[in-house]
Amino acid sequence: MKLTRRDALASLASVGIVVGGGAAFLASDTDGTDVSRTQLVETMAAVAEVIYPTDVSGIHAFVETYVTEKAAARPAYRSHLGRAVAELNETAVEWYDAPVSALSVEVREQLLKEMGLPEADPSSDPDATTARRLRYYIWNDLQYALYASPTGGRLVGIENPQGHPGGLTYTDQP
Repeated sequence: MKLTRRDALASLASVGIVVGGGAAFLASDTDGTDVSRTQLVETMAAVAEVIYPTDVSGIHAFVETYVTEKAAARPAYRSHLGRAVAELNETAVEWYDAPVSALSVEVREQLLKEMGLPEADPSSDPDATTARRLRYYIWNDLQYALYASPTGGRLVGIENPQGHPGGLTYTDQP
C-alpha cells in the first residue's frame, strides 16, 4: 500500500491540526534544538521504515508532510521531537558511528531494540527514561500517523478512521 501526502493530511486532521504552516517550519533552519529540519525528517522517515509494515511504500513523503506540518502547528511538539531525534542520533553515532538515517534498516531495527523502544512504556515526561521519551515522541507518533490515515486504517481493517465521516451518503428526502 502506498502512503501519500494526502494520508498525512488526514492524520493531522484527526488531531485537529489545520495544515498550511509546514512551509514556515521548512523555511527555518532548525527546530530550536540544533536539529536541522532535514535531519528531523530523515530520522523520522528512517525509523518509520523500520516500524511500518514492509508492504507500505511512500513513507518519506508521508512522514515529511506529517512531521513538518505538525511541527509548524505545535512548537512544543517540535521542541520535544527535536530533542528526541537528537538523542536517538547521538546514540546511533556513539554505538554505530553513523546517524540513524545512514544505518541499514537491519541496524536501525537493532538500535531501537537495544535502546528498549519496542517494550518501553511511553511518556512525555522530560524526566522519564530516554527509551520512554523516544517511544512517545518518535515511535508512537509515527504509529499514530500511519493508522490514523485512510491507507493505514485499511491495513488493520478500519476503512474509516475515527473522526472520518466516510461511507455515509446524504440524501435530501422529506
